[in-house]
This record gives sequence, C-alpha cells and structure tokens, in this order.
Amino acid sequence: MDVGAGWAGRWTTAWKVSGSEVVCPVRDLGSFPVPGCEPVRRFSWRRGQRHRPGLQFMVSTGLHHGFESLEEARLLLALDFAGAVVEVICQPFRLRFATVDGRVEHIPDVLAVTADGTWLLDVRPAGRIGEDDRVKFAASAEAALACGWRYLVVSGWRQHVMTTLDTLSSQRRPLTDPFGLQDVLLSRMSSGPRSFADLVAATIAPPVARAQLLHLLWHRRLRIDLAQPLTDATLVRSVNGVLG
Repeated sequence: MDVGAGWAGRWTTAWKVSGSEVVCPVRDLGSFPVPGCEPVRRFSWRRGQRHRPGLQFMVSTGLHHGFESLEEARLLLALDFAGAVVEVICQPFRLRFATVDGRVEHIPDVLAVTADGTWLLDVRPAGRIGEDDRVKFAASAEAALACGWRYLVVSGWRQHVMTTLDTLSSQRRPLTDPFGLQDVLLSRMSSGPRSFADLVAATIAPPVARAQLLHLLWHRRLRIDLAQPLTDATLVRSVNGVLG
C-alpha cells in the first residue's frame, strides 16, 4: 500500500448522501457527518445468488438495516446486543486507496457509531480470506487508525454464542409485564447467582417468567456467561452487583 507522506490526502472515501456521492479524503474522515448517510451499494436479491441478503431489525436504532450475507446479519445481532449503539450504516463508503499495483477500491461491511467510539468492521469467514482481502482489510485498518476509529475483521463466532443471542433476541422488543415478574426476578437475585430454571420456577408463572428473563438478559439488566451455552443450568447474575 502507498502510505508515504500525504497518503491520507490521496486516499479517499465516497459516501452516499440523499442519493448523491460525496467524496471525503481519509484525513477528514473523523469529522465526516455520518448521520443521514446511506449504503453506497444496494442490497439486491436475485435467483441463484450464492449469498443471502436481507434486513435485520435493531432495537438499538429502531431501524431495519440491510445485510449482504448471513455472517453480516449475525454481526448486526451481536452489535444490537452489545448496546450503546447510536448509528449503524452497512456498506458505509467506498474506500479508494493506492498500492504498488495501482488503485484499489473496497467497501467495508459495517460502520457502527457507539457511545464508546466508532468501529469499522469487515465480515469474512476465516477460510475465505484471500490475499486480495488482506490488502483491503489492511487499508481499512489504516484508514480507521488515521481518524481515531477502531477496526476489526469478524471471521467467525462460536456456534453457541449465536444460538444464545438468537434466543435472547426473541424477547428484545418491549414486553408488557402484567404480573410484575421482572421486579420479582430482579429481587430474587439479592441472594446471589441462581440457575435459569430455579429463577423462573420461583415465580407464579414460570413459562411467562422465561420470556421476561430473556428480555432482562437481552437488555443487560441481568447477565450470563456467554462463553458457555445457555441452558436451564446457566447461572444468572446481577449486573455489577446492582439490581433493577
């Protein structure tokens, strides 16, 4: 890659704003107004295509976001669960950079603005990352570093993590709580960690309490260890010792 003197002025990003292309040099990327930007590439559906595009609803933003593969959909789900997401743009811009072989273009997969900073993310299964991909990912990392963003290539997940997040996400939307079960579940944590099954069994309506407990876990009012599969034996804990 050409990262000689003044490279951040020569490398550019092309954004889509109100249907028009807006070009911004990498050196000014950190101050570019992200809200209102659109994906630079359309999400298309056609018969026989090898990837699986679609729309993913995110509670964090209250919007549906397009994705080009199931791997990207899983990333959006994980971002939604992580919380503190302010803005998400999929296929956010077209990065144009220079290498010894000439000009190259790359469209990163996701730009996520969070309360803790901005993340630029590419998604590619580990077994499908080729040499050309490595160059493009390295360029994205340089661009992110130049403007104070963080960069990550998401190359896969432990299977049980995605299964757990999918289960929790089933109760991520607002829930009515006519029996006051959420307060009951939270109050029963005062004696320390309890198994998922024991916690819901101690309520007047265990089947309904399961849904309410999943809701509390999704919204991080209670917590579990994501390093282990979610089962009835999973220990549920309070968040930093604070209830409610």
